[in-house]
Amino acid sequence: MKIERFEDIKAWQEARRLANIIYKLTTRPDFSKDFGLRDQIRRAAVSVMANIAEGFERKTNKEFRNFLSIARASSSEVRSHLYVALDQNYIEKADFDLAYKTCDETSKLIFGFMKYLESCK
Repeated sequence: MKIERFEDIKAWQEARRLANIIYKLTTRPDFSKDFGLRDQIRRAAVSVMANIAEGFERKTNKEFRNFLSIARASSSEVRSHLYVALDQNYIEKADFDLAYKTCDETSKLIFGFMKYLESCK
């Protein structure tokens, strides 16, 4: 499948799924009251999507890879924040597992895409 828009990128699609999961989790009563953590994990999740989109529009593989690297780092940030949410009992283990797995899958897709772009030199 040819990628014509950033919305066609599988990693962006998974990042969108991740952002939706994070937003749902952070609306829970205890989580929503922790403004700092809530806002930071939301920003990190949105950053994954945004950096994939922004990098795509740069139109060079080198710049795109740089933005993908930032997106991947933001995915790691989300995973780290998930531990805090779990430790503070803001989320259940099953919710943590789902969000963590989605982060991990997003990160793998981003990394795979970075490798593909590297091979297109």
